[in-house]
Amino acid sequence: MTPHDFIAKWQCNALSERAGSQAHFLDLCAMLGVPPPNDPGTYCFERGATRTGAGHGWADVWKRGHFAWENKAPGRDLGAALKQLMTYALALDNPPLLVVCDREIIEIHTHFTGTPSEVHTIRIEDIGTAENLQKLRWLFTEPNRFRPRRTVGEITAEAASHFAEVAQSLTARGYEPHAVAHFLIQCLFCMFAEDVRLLPEKLFERVVAKAGNDPDWLAARLGELFSSMGSGGEFALETIPYFNGGLFANIDPIPLTPSETATLLEAAGMDWAHVEPSIFGTLFERGLDPSARSQLGANYTDPATIQRLIDPTIVWPLLEEWDSAKATIAANMDKYHRGGKGSQIALKKAQAAFFGFLERLKGFRVLDAACGSGNFLYLALRALKDLEHRANLDAEALGLHRELGIETNPSNVLGIELNPYAAELARVTIWIGEIQWMLARGYPIRRDPILSRLETIECRDAVLAPDGSEPRWPAADVIVGNPPFLGDKKMRAELGAEYVVKLRGLYDGRVPGGADFVTYWFEKARAQIEAGQTHRAGLVATNSIRGGANRRVLDRICASTQIYQAWKDEDWINEGAAVRVSLVCFGDRPTHQLDGSPVGAIFADLTASAGHGDEAAADLTKARVLTENARTAFQGITKGGAFDIAGEVARSWLSLPNPHGRSNVEVVRPWRNGMDITRRCADKWIVDFADCTETDAALFEAPFRHVVECVKPERDTNAEKGTRERFWLFKRSAADMKRAVSSLSRFIVTPEVSKHRIFAWIPAGVVADKNLVVVARSDDTTFGILQSRFHELWALRLGTSLEDRPRYTSSTTFETFPFPAGMAPSDSISGPPQGPAADAIAMAAKRLNELRDNWLNPPEWADRVPETIAGLPDRILPKPGHESDLAKRTLTNLYNARPSWLDGAHKTLDATVAAAYGWTDYDPTIADAEVLLRLLELNAKRAS
Repeated sequence: MTPHDFIAKWQCNALSERAGSQAHFLDLCAMLGVPPPNDPGTYCFERGATRTGAGHGWADVWKRGHFAWENKAPGRDLGAALKQLMTYALALDNPPLLVVCDREIIEIHTHFTGTPSEVHTIRIEDIGTAENLQKLRWLFTEPNRFRPRRTVGEITAEAASHFAEVAQSLTARGYEPHAVAHFLIQCLFCMFAEDVRLLPEKLFERVVAKAGNDPDWLAARLGELFSSMGSGGEFALETIPYFNGGLFANIDPIPLTPSETATLLEAAGMDWAHVEPSIFGTLFERGLDPSARSQLGANYTDPATIQRLIDPTIVWPLLEEWDSAKATIAANMDKYHRGGKGSQIALKKAQAAFFGFLERLKGFRVLDAACGSGNFLYLALRALKDLEHRANLDAEALGLHRELGIETNPSNVLGIELNPYAAELARVTIWIGEIQWMLARGYPIRRDPILSRLETIECRDAVLAPDGSEPRWPAADVIVGNPPFLGDKKMRAELGAEYVVKLRGLYDGRVPGGADFVTYWFEKARAQIEAGQTHRAGLVATNSIRGGANRRVLDRICASTQIYQAWKDEDWINEGAAVRVSLVCFGDRPTHQLDGSPVGAIFADLTASAGHGDEAAADLTKARVLTENARTAFQGITKGGAFDIAGEVARSWLSLPNPHGRSNVEVVRPWRNGMDITRRCADKWIVDFADCTETDAALFEAPFRHVVECVKPERDTNAEKGTRERFWLFKRSAADMKRAVSSLSRFIVTPEVSKHRIFAWIPAGVVADKNLVVVARSDDTTFGILQSRFHELWALRLGTSLEDRPRYTSSTTFETFPFPAGMAPSDSISGPPQGPAADAIAMAAKRLNELRDNWLNPPEWADRVPETIAGLPDRILPKPGHESDLAKRTLTNLYNARPSWLDGAHKTLDATVAAAYGWTDYDPTIADAEVLLRLLELNAKRAS
């Protein structure tokens, strides 16, 4: 059939909808040269008719992964046909294209996830053009050709940037940030409302465009519009529906300058119907907050990542409940259809199971006690509505009548948020998200008012009440959210010393004093589960929650309930910055998954057993501190200012005279930090007045002058009185560490945070910085044990991490580690461990260190220059022409490559350490889990 023949047959064709539907489609296939419907499972007429028991299916034509097609008679309402397809899209496996047709017009509506909907209209008289024929063939062959080029994320980011520009301008002109936020949020909702046809078409945009250069006129008109939306009524000869919801209870529009008006008009011209609520709130909030505007262009947390907490806390448990209800419905509907005695009772039981599940969803409550701009709550509400929609379609497929409305609504979600404009933005996020969801699936939205009053979003502190008491959280089925990331050391600066003292005092015994701010939400969620006020929780924390003081909060969770789902180390975006986080779900669930894989149990350090009875043995959180390792590992000094100086400057000071006749050698020493170990030594020295008085320190003229000029100005602004007044001293002098190494010729160090767990030697007289962990031993045996595979595995499991780099926390990694018998730190206080096993380790360790040093500083490329002061390490200087060669020789690069000789040296060392443990069956292929199991057993014996 040619296009001319097709037009001649079907233009102004008077056949009824039923008579013409399939014949029209078959002729279209013939014209395009594509196969007609031929497979009930993938491509058919009347998809769903058999399952629903009706004569008409969910779609007149359906092709899996391509389209759902609904036909109408000429002149009938295509909008109603589209609503039907939208309602049944889930049952049709969410085809990417929805097509409605009245034989005079074919409308192709895109339905791709994460993109706005676009419409391609083809009129019958134009069906023969090359462009339209190509589009129609793509329906059958290449549906992805219709995918919109821009994603909703890109559109949302652009929309948010317009508001950020207006917000920045208004706050720069002196308007109070909360007033700016409230006004712009009202404008935002108006733009959305007009684009989804809740307001007359382009009403807000027309008002802004008409304002021109008259800011007072625009403010007055917007005030009138907001007032009409608050109560319903007339505006500019248009009927305005009743919105309510509290959004328009306070009306105080801000007069805009011409440039601000132009920016607002540009924003109004965008398509607000397709903004993505789960990311717009974050971007909009950054635009409103002056302190966060630099992050506006940064990434937002992907909604799919948030869904990883929504699914195991909300979706999967409720789906299991629905599967049980559905089985009851199916069994009873089968009995009903067989007829006879009891069939009506069976029908009532089926209906009761269906309505009971709908009531379960209607009463389900989700709490986010740090809800911010509402991202988690919106996605939680969307999940509940999706579940209700699915239940409707499944019930209909089983022979029941589905409900025509959706009962789950914003009252299902509860929030607590301290920031008032974030709380208001959360309400708008949820309102917009619900309206979008209802329209996208063909359900009617609520009316009179359109917006419910969201008093369930409370504006208050979630962890400390104004009177110093512990605030109550409302009861809810589940708790989800992303509580604030604020490290222990930053809490006082950000929250104030008084607040932190009250907070820690209130939770004393429940949350350790050194724990991060986020852990208070974990503890309160745990307490809610213990009190029966909630069943499950899914929260985000920085990945440091797995260790140190933070982990004690997870210990409490594991003691009173269980962690059933977790991702221990994931990318996350927090206030525009990339961080590493742990996602933790805890509460009542029968199965466990870690990083997406089934496991037997999940422990407080977010590691897991494989099951099969090894849960207790594999739980390294049971490792205890060993007294034999005490007072050996230390943190280096904390400068608290620019005490460090270039080596050339320091050496020039060493020969300078001082009024008391003493040398600057006493207070100026070489200094090493973590990067000096993992990279090349930067040749930095440091001014260390130890415990000198200010009067004594001033007698060392050049070093003291440096401190006065470079350290004191910064110290003068320090909030801590002692740090401010004792400006010439380090913030922490590490006197305990200095005493421990004072009699040693060298000592062991490892970077606190590094990609590879590397140990190295530092000569006596060098000052170690705080990001080095110092082990106060000088023997090769201890060095070898620490550099072995066994201690590395232990440290990786029992340490924490900074972003994606392991952190060596000596209290959990060193102090718990079981050394071989006779080689513990308590055994080497007065000298190196003795015996053949210790000697073998020492020899292998010394050889490893020599090989590494030869690789780092080959004599062909490097010269060793004796230091000015005897006893200090030689300086390593590149030979002319080898500067870039030597710069690449770092321990990090070496261990990244791990050449065969290095691997062999480590395996030799590991074999000697294994022999010292008495592990005669050891070989390099032994599983890490087996090594850790043996070490844990040793720890338990030593701790008992």
